[in-house]
Amino acid sequence: MKKRELVAGYEISPVIKGGWQLSSGHSLNYDIQEQAAISDMISFIKSGITTFDFGDIYTGVEELVGKTLVQLTQELGGASAREKVQLHTKYVPNETFLKDFDRSDAITIVNRSLARLGVDQVDLVQLHWWRYEDRHYLTAMEALFGLKELGKIRNVGITNFDLKRLEEMVTAGLKPASHQIQYSMLDRRAEQGMSQFCDENGIGILCYGTVAGGFFSEKFLGAAEPTQVETRSNVKYQIIIDEFGGWELFQALLRVCKTIADSHQTDIGTIASAWVLARPAVKGVIVGARNIAHIDSNVKIPQIIFTSQELEEIDEVLSESKGPTGPVYDLERYSEKHRKIMHTNNN
Repeated sequence: MKKRELVAGYEISPVIKGGWQLSSGHSLNYDIQEQAAISDMISFIKSGITTFDFGDIYTGVEELVGKTLVQLTQELGGASAREKVQLHTKYVPNETFLKDFDRSDAITIVNRSLARLGVDQVDLVQLHWWRYEDRHYLTAMEALFGLKELGKIRNVGITNFDLKRLEEMVTAGLKPASHQIQYSMLDRRAEQGMSQFCDENGIGILCYGTVAGGFFSEKFLGAAEPTQVETRSNVKYQIIIDEFGGWELFQALLRVCKTIADSHQTDIGTIASAWVLARPAVKGVIVGARNIAHIDSNVKIPQIIFTSQELEEIDEVLSESKGPTGPVYDLERYSEKHRKIMHTNNN
């Protein structure tokens, strides 16, 4: 898989292996099998999907990635596995701590991430901040850039900030290398100024939610809206479908995606992710695969080239959508319906 340059001198695979689905806090009704998860991660690396995204609050995932590096090194006969992968984690200070934030917390958590991973440097640390009312996010960014100067972080990124706060960071001389946000056919809040600003300022967008927790799938085409779901992702994105315009409009979008998928000899999920990957400023899409069931399709995502007619057919359905509206992540930050899904004090 051909890599893309995120910033000068640093490349990532355009399809990124997500880690939230491997967290013990994500599943509602199944347990993660450690050795199977490690073997699957190695399969992703061998397929060309070499960039991994996870977080300090994804329970058990940093440790899993560390064990994966150890096993891959063994399989390579002692050659280092570290140089073959790009490791992206997050720094998510607890919501209860934000008012009295101290930059020493960033140092403690990043050092903990390095220890869990078994590495000396992580390629990207992405800051998430729960409440804008507690304005110490610039102090947190300064702490992360300090760790970059020490060589513990290669690049500093952010996740789930709105445009106002991103502009504030850039003005303060704390421009992130990347911004990870929810972006899909269902959720195009990024197109209300965020993607343009990132494009103009050389900030790469990394996207999660491109397949809406698995709802972009043949499994749901023609199906009744589910009344019971398996994961927190399903809960989250079922609400996004409601914001988009409801199950009926979503079905219309699935039908269009299925027709396009058939013409490209692939599946609906691949088409949904490929559409996002082709948007301005987008450098990578995060696939939250629990296993390797869709790895062949994942590899095809960067290969999809849409015709003008296909894009028009998608746009025709999207023009009927009602939302979600407002700044990036604003609903998740301040709307109780969205917010209650999140665990805000996991560190």
